[in-house]
Amino acid sequence: MELKLTKPICFFDLETTGINVTNDRIVEIAIFKVYPNGNKESKTWLVNPTIPIPAETTAVHGITDEKVANEPTFAQLASTVYNMIKDSDLAGFNSDRFDIPLLAEELLRAGVDFDMKNRVAVDIQTIFHKKEERTLSAAYKFYCGETLENAHSAEADTMATYEILKSQLERYEDLPREMKSLSEYTTRKKTADFAGFIVIDKDGEEAFSFGKHKGKKVNDVLDAEPGYFSWLQNADFPLYTKKVLTAIKLRKLNTK
Repeated sequence: MELKLTKPICFFDLETTGINVTNDRIVEIAIFKVYPNGNKESKTWLVNPTIPIPAETTAVHGITDEKVANEPTFAQLASTVYNMIKDSDLAGFNSDRFDIPLLAEELLRAGVDFDMKNRVAVDIQTIFHKKEERTLSAAYKFYCGETLENAHSAEADTMATYEILKSQLERYEDLPREMKSLSEYTTRKKTADFAGFIVIDKDGEEAFSFGKHKGKKVNDVLDAEPGYFSWLQNADFPLYTKKVLTAIKLRKLNTK
């Protein structure tokens, strides 16, 4: 593999109670950390989500309420997880749209001030979709020539994601090896928050992507309708989206 690492990169995968970034919870997390010197470490935790795991979700990943009943909650694991990823770039399969946003919600909910300011993210699914249009299991079969055993196990999916990226780098000579460029290649669209409620417009400024103010610059809306900020903060939006909005508002106040 020819990744040009200037800092560690953490490949990770989540198994959860569902697919709602705001309301669902982690039931398993696996992290595989690769250092610039080639050293590697791996950790996997089962997590008590503190809410019931729906039967249809258990049918996918096999994790039941009983299996995690005596496991630590994410709040108890948050500092350990954060310490493992805090100096690292992040990578996963569909991680930009799901795993990173949900992990951010869990960390913020636990009082850990997580953000992406000093790191980049690489979504291996985007490389795959741009090149081949397949699922994770098919990607593993296509690139690695093997059947993915224990699919929807966080550890198996994490290791498969790492192996897929190595094979992609070998197969596609035009893929960037440096993290910032690889992150840009795997980014579908520029957003200020993980969930995509705040996008970066053609002028390089934050704009709303939804609702009655869709397409309008955040700063313009906050000027014209100050109460909209309070409504957003009290509505059912992801914590990270609210954090980004607060940062925009504070930045605006500090420039006056």
